[in-house]
Amino acid sequence: MPTATPSFIVAIPARYGSTRLPAKPLREIAGVPMVVRVAQRALEAGATQVVVAVDDQRIADALQGHGVDVCMTRSDHASGSDRLAECAEFYAWPDDAIVVNLQGDEPFAPAAGIREVARALAEDDAPMATLATPITDAHELFDPNVVKLVRSASGRALYFSRAPLPWARDAFAVDRDVLPANVPFLRHIGIYAYRAGFLKRYTTLERTLLEQAESLEQLRVLEHGFAIAARLTPEPFPPGIDTEADLERAERWLAQR
Repeated sequence: MPTATPSFIVAIPARYGSTRLPAKPLREIAGVPMVVRVAQRALEAGATQVVVAVDDQRIADALQGHGVDVCMTRSDHASGSDRLAECAEFYAWPDDAIVVNLQGDEPFAPAAGIREVARALAEDDAPMATLATPITDAHELFDPNVVKLVRSASGRALYFSRAPLPWARDAFAVDRDVLPANVPFLRHIGIYAYRAGFLKRYTTLERTLLEQAESLEQLRVLEHGFAIAARLTPEPFPPGIDTEADLERAERWLAQR
């Protein structure tokens, strides 16, 4: 039986600029701005506080009246985690507070998944936690846009990569179109929970070679010797929204519900 969900804060980084989808937080899905839908998911999950970290007044205006706090942050942050660290300082969150980083392009993130990543952190002494889901399709495993995760027997992340991991040597020597059974292929889901004290510390860590090579900020944590708890999501996370095609898919998905 799962333990009770701990108290947690949800912080949502929402940057106005996007090369693939301009003004992404304000793009509407069935008439509702994407950033509002993400905030609604956080509220449904039972967060004690929902903060949207924005860099543009137009995003702040769209969130008025939706029951969330808006934190205006600098526009030059290198990552969403850096943006949220500014919020942690602004709100003076206690070092042991659990902060869930819900991406601003995840308008359909399940409430159960948001709660699960908070629970994963509360039940582990790692300073950070995340989620994953099994990969069952070979095309997904070999897609560099899909981040793969390998875990230890204790449920902590060993590595994240855009490359296919783990490499099933004997099976892939014969056929790479079918995934072999009994190999734990996992897709990383980009939701994180941190203790607020570590979130503030994260921004002081130097960027690392693997982080830059893979363009995956979570590798900075592993390369500096910190642990990341990694659990399976209790419910599927629909894909995030990055392109016009994703927006069209999201509209169709909602229409079918």
